[in-house]
Amino acid sequence: MAGFDYDLFVIGGGSGGVRAARIASAEGGAKVALAEESRMGGTCVIRGCVPKKLMVFASEYPSEVQDARAYGWDATLGAFDWGRFRGTLDRELDRLEGAYRSTLMNAGVTIYDTRAVVVDPHRVRLASGEEFSVKHILIATGGRPFVPEVPGAELAVTSNEMFHLEALPKRALVVGGGYIASEFACILHGLGVQVTMMYRGASILRGFDDEARGLVAAAMVARGIDIQCGVDVARLEKGAEAILAHGTDGRVREVDLVLYATGRKPNSHGLGLEALGVEIGARGQVVVDEWSQTAVPSIYAVGDVTDRINLTPVAIREGHAFADTVFRGVPTKADHELVASAVFTQPELGSVGLSEEAAKGNGPIEIFSASFRPMKTLFAGRQDRVLMKLVVDQATQRVLGCHIVGPGAGEMIQLAAIAVKMGATKADFDRTVAVHPTVSEELVTMRKPTRQV
Repeated sequence: MAGFDYDLFVIGGGSGGVRAARIASAEGGAKVALAEESRMGGTCVIRGCVPKKLMVFASEYPSEVQDARAYGWDATLGAFDWGRFRGTLDRELDRLEGAYRSTLMNAGVTIYDTRAVVVDPHRVRLASGEEFSVKHILIATGGRPFVPEVPGAELAVTSNEMFHLEALPKRALVVGGGYIASEFACILHGLGVQVTMMYRGASILRGFDDEARGLVAAAMVARGIDIQCGVDVARLEKGAEAILAHGTDGRVREVDLVLYATGRKPNSHGLGLEALGVEIGARGQVVVDEWSQTAVPSIYAVGDVTDRINLTPVAIREGHAFADTVFRGVPTKADHELVASAVFTQPELGSVGLSEEAAKGNGPIEIFSASFRPMKTLFAGRQDRVLMKLVVDQATQRVLGCHIVGPGAGEMIQLAAIAVKMGATKADFDRTVAVHPTVSEELVTMRKPTRQV
C-alpha cells in the first residue's frame, strides 16, 4: 500500500497482537511493525497464565507425596526452595519471550521495544519521538490489575509481582474472590503459606455455577484456607514485623504479604485514542464492533483492552480474525459463543456454556449431576469430592452447560466443550460408551435428572 511506512502497526506484544501481526505479515503480505514497551508475550506468557500454571504444578507436589505414601511408597518431601524454583521459572519465561520474538522476526515483522501512542488515525509515535505513517492501527495493549484506593494500598502486591517475590511469606492475605484470587490462594497454601482469603461478596468465584463453585470453596476450606466472605479491607498499615490489615468487620489481621486480586482493567489510558473519536467505555475498554473495529475506521482493537472475554485463546482468535478480515480478504468474526474456561484451584473447575442459574431464565431445564469421591484419593484416605454436571434444555434436550470440579477438570472441559459447541443433546452423551475406570465416565452414565427447574 503506497504512501505509508507500514500497512499495519500493532501496539502491544501480547497473544492477540502477536498473532495478528504474524498472520498479517506472513500470510497477508502486509508490511507490519509492532511496539511493546515491556516484555514480548504479554500478560499470559510473562505475568499470567504460564508462570501461574507452573506455580500450580509446584504447589501440588506435597499432596501427591502424601498420597504416594498411602500407595506404599516410602516417600518424603523436604522444604520448598523458592529461590531455586524462581530461577528456573525466570529462565523458562526468558525462553518463551525469545520464542515469541523469533516468531515475529521470522514472519517479517519489525519490532520496536518501546511505548507507542496514536497521533492521528494514520500515524503513531514512539517514545523516542520517531513517527510512522500507517494504513491500519491495532490496539492490543491488554489489561492491568486493579487495586482499590484504600489507605496503605502501596503495601500490597498484585499478580504481576507474585512471580518475583524475594521469598515466600509465612502468612498471606489474598483480597478478592475471582479466579485469580482463588488460584493464588491455593498456590500459596500448597507451597506452605498460611492463607486467609478476604472477599466482600457472599461467596467466591461469582459467575460460575453455584453448585460447582460451592464445592471448590468447601474443598479449599477443608484444605486449610481461611475464606472470609462479606468483609473487605478498610486500610493497610505497616507494623513493626508485619502488615496490619484492618477489615471492615473491625478485626485486624497480621500478615507478611497482602495480594490484591480484585479484578483487572483495560490498558487504554494515555494512548491518545479519546481525542481521535475512539469510544472508551466506563471500565476503560476500547469499544469495538463484531469485526474488532473502533468508531475510527483505521483503528482496531483486540484482546483484554476491549473487555469482551478476557482469556488468552479469545485474544488470539480475535487477532487472527482481524488479520484474516483486513489483510487476507477472508472476512471473519471472532466467535464468542460457548467459550470454555478453567479455574486452576485445588480442585480445578472447568466450565462451558450456561450455569444452572443462568439457564433458568431460558425455560424449563433438567440438571444431571454426580458428586462422588474419586478412586485415586479415596484409596489414599482423602475426603476429596468431584462433580460432573450437565445443564440440559428440557424441551430440546440440548446440553446448555457442562461443569466439572476435580483433578484434570481443565483438560476434561476442553473435550466436553467440543460436544457442547456442536450442539450435542443429552441423548448424544448417553450413546457414548464410558471409558472405565475414569472420573469423566460419569458424564455419559447419568441417566436420570437429579432435578428439574
